[in-house]
Amino acid sequence: MPTRTARTAWTGGLQDGSGQVALASSGVGKFDVSFPKRSAEDADGTTSPEELIAAAHSSCFAMALSAQIANAGGTPESLDVTADVTLGPDPAGGFRITGINLTVRGRVSGLDADGFAAAAAAAKAGCPVSKALAGVDNITLDAALA
Repeated sequence: MPTRTARTAWTGGLQDGSGQVALASSGVGKFDVSFPKRSAEDADGTTSPEELIAAAHSSCFAMALSAQIANAGGTPESLDVTADVTLGPDPAGGFRITGINLTVRGRVSGLDADGFAAAAAAAKAGCPVSKALAGVDNITLDAALA
């Protein structure tokens, strides 16, 4: 399986600095990031790690759910998935992700409401991003000064 890469170039400190994250593997875009805008209600045209996690989670969940629906004998016609990722204070200091809410509305043939709910629960448990967000056993770091 392939490895996907994003790269961030950052200048300055936390409060006065800013950066740009590039979706390097696909080349589909570069997006501005800044901590003051990350922690503000209005993102004002910048993205954040939490929004990128929400994008990853909602798209992974949609793919996993379409597979689970098919496994259960249904046919997914349309799925509308929203992931809300909340940043909050960490009691140990700093910040942490304090919650993720997945909301899905689907049009599916061949499954009733209970079958759809079961497929959604299986997708939530099985999607690779859900698994990664539940805890990562091996995080490596290569840090060096340029």
